[in-house]
Amino acid sequence: MTASITYKGNLRCEAFHLQSSSKIETDAPTDNHGNGERFSPTDLLCVSLATCMLTTMGIKANDMNVDISRSRADVTKHMASDPRRVAKIEVYVTLPQNINEKERLILEKTGNNCPVAKSVHPDIELILQYDWKL
Repeated sequence: MTASITYKGNLRCEAFHLQSSSKIETDAPTDNHGNGERFSPTDLLCVSLATCMLTTMGIKANDMNVDISRSRADVTKHMASDPRRVAKIEVYVTLPQNINEKERLILEKTGNNCPVAKSVHPDIELILQYDWKL
C-alpha cells in the first residue's frame, strides 16, 4: 500500500504517505462547492505531472553530470464540464541556460516521457514547454 486517505468532512481529505509519514490535505475548489484552501485533487494531478517531469529530468541530468538545480515548473489547469474533468494541463519548465543543445533535447524528451505524462488520459491535452533561460 502506498497511502492511506481519510475523508475529514467538509469536502476535505488527508492523505498519509506510508513510507515517509508525510501528509497532504486536499480541499474541493471554490468552483465545485469547496473553500479552495488546499490543493484540489485535480490540482494534484497537474502538480504530479510537473514534479514527475522535473524529477525524471533530474535523474537524467545526474546521469549526464549536468546541474539543473533551481529549475522550476509552472502549471496551469484547465477544467471542462459535462462531465467535469481536467481538459488541458500546461506545464512551463524553466531550466539553466548553460546546457548544450544535445543535452537540452535529451532532457526535454525525458520530461515529455515521464511516467505521469505517459499515465495521463489521451483526452487531456498536454502543453509542455521548456525555456532555457534560468
